[in-house]
Amino acid sequence: MGGSFHSQEPRDLIKCRALNAKGYLRRDPQDGCRWYPTDLAASLGLVPAEESEESQSPAGCGPPARLPHHPLAALFPMFTEDELQRLADDIATRGQEEPVWLLDGHILDGRNREAACALIGIDAWTKDYEGKDPLGFVLSLNLHRRHLSESQRAMVAAKVVDTYQGMNRSTRHEGAVTEREAGRRLSISERAVRAAVKIRERGIEQLSDAIRDGRISVNAGEAISFLEREAQEEVLRLEEKQIVQRAKEIREKRAKLRHAVRLTHMAHVVDRGQPTAGRVETKYPVIYADPPWQFGVRSEVTGREKSAENHYPTMPTDDICALFDEIGDPAKRDAVLFLWATNPMLPDAFRVMAAWGFSYVHHWIWDKEIAGTGYWGRDRHELLLIGKRGQPVAPLPGTQPETIYRERKGRHSAKPDWFAEQIERLYPDMPRLELFCRAPRPGWHAWGYEAATPESETA
Repeated sequence: MGGSFHSQEPRDLIKCRALNAKGYLRRDPQDGCRWYPTDLAASLGLVPAEESEESQSPAGCGPPARLPHHPLAALFPMFTEDELQRLADDIATRGQEEPVWLLDGHILDGRNREAACALIGIDAWTKDYEGKDPLGFVLSLNLHRRHLSESQRAMVAAKVVDTYQGMNRSTRHEGAVTEREAGRRLSISERAVRAAVKIRERGIEQLSDAIRDGRISVNAGEAISFLEREAQEEVLRLEEKQIVQRAKEIREKRAKLRHAVRLTHMAHVVDRGQPTAGRVETKYPVIYADPPWQFGVRSEVTGREKSAENHYPTMPTDDICALFDEIGDPAKRDAVLFLWATNPMLPDAFRVMAAWGFSYVHHWIWDKEIAGTGYWGRDRHELLLIGKRGQPVAPLPGTQPETIYRERKGRHSAKPDWFAEQIERLYPDMPRLELFCRAPRPGWHAWGYEAATPESETA
């Protein structure tokens, strides 16, 4: 065999791979089907010396050149020494069947293949990646090769977030991958990604390894990450069942602490808000209200009660019904009411509307984009009920907004400004009162325990 050889037929490719594994041929780094005779082949007289790799191969002689790694290549771990040796033995027997993918001269995918080739002294077959989504490319290849649990995928997603943040800092890379986007790409929840990010921030390396190896879940790992380094090491020395039990104890302890802090905060909110939660002396033609509904939903997964009381002071429906008269019946004889209601509290909202002297006429819908929880359906919307008392001024024909507005949900219970802005647009010159106000708006009067700010107008 003189010069170079291009193995176009499958049987020729198999023969060339075998000769490559024995050191007689070297593969072209950019063309997996082109081969050059090596110096070893020339020394054995298989080819003339002038046609060996020293004069013909662009790779030159000497040990194979090692390639630098792209940051995205590190999303998945390298093989252990034993695994790498088995891969090297397979390549020595069958040849390298998959290329090492390069991006800007760096290994994007195939670190293990490149290392295995170097182990047996041959150059890896490489190809340049020419697509526009290197992250998606790496994830697609590796998720098909590996059978990863949800917790293992969560740790990969957290590494994706960290990697892109590092790329942005070091290379002014304009792309960004949020926790939500990383979760979407790896088919796991944003909550799991956040837990994995916390583990990478606070946990020791052995904790990440335990999740990667499938010993513990990302949920248990997040709880353990709150411990000091020595305590984490101590927990990880336990048996798997003991680790899970210890993580459960940590979560329960932290939940009790958070609950106590919330109760203290809410008591402070009520005490501080008394000046803006008294009687209302003025009558208003437009009222906007977001009652703090008191209801608990029992999680069928955790067995815990999930309630709005974890976030702010709530009120029973009967108390909300009676509130209007207690604060001075702040609605004019002719008035319109915009009342927020959640799906499970819809009957209660109609009770409140009737108790306040309004009759239902219509509603708007807030599409939150992200589905939440629920037994009969996963809620992703809330309703803004519209009621009237007497003969209020109705919107002019053609000025009414569409009944569905879509905006991703933010902090707990916070409503998009869009709805208040529509009320302002429909009733620009009328006095407006916001009940249960948490963030006073310019041009509105506010009533609520959290309505007191230097800028607010209090009723």
